[in-house]
Amino acid sequence: MARLVFGMNQSLDGYVDHTAFAPGPALFRHFVEEARAQVGSIYGRKIYELMRYWDDNHPGWNADEQAFALAWRRQAKWVVSRSAPSLGPNASLIGGDLEGAIRRLKADVDGEIEVAGPDLARSLTELGLIDEYRIYLHPVVLGQGTPYFAGPRPRLRLVAHDRIDDDVLRLSYVPA
Repeated sequence: MARLVFGMNQSLDGYVDHTAFAPGPALFRHFVEEARAQVGSIYGRKIYELMRYWDDNHPGWNADEQAFALAWRRQAKWVVSRSAPSLGPNASLIGGDLEGAIRRLKADVDGEIEVAGPDLARSLTELGLIDEYRIYLHPVVLGQGTPYFAGPRPRLRLVAHDRIDDDVLRLSYVPA
């Protein structure tokens, strides 16, 4: 049975914004290892379109970027969308019955599946389908933007915490 894990970079004041801060080298290497260990990722359309960047090789990539691209390309990807976005390799569309599709996916796949994007995470949280929340807490205050928990705020229990690099803490929570 698959475990759904929502992991996201977050500011100290609770917002996500991929343009406001980026992972440093140690955190990026951590994400490479996470991607290698995951069997796949579930994306909302917007996040998937951003992540399609990794489908193509780019001149000037360092070894970590190349490693992440290889890990990402080998993963299965499920894209949740009401429209019909262009899908790359190893990607399939989830439309219609989100709850039924995700429950089948959890039952049919073994391993960890990343959930990417606060809007999708909100929907899956409302359905009680996320097994773990991983907050990568950055020392940045944004003051506005998309909140990490944009919808329901489930009761959570801290199960792990560690320093990923000099400035970023990972806090892992499961529903209480």
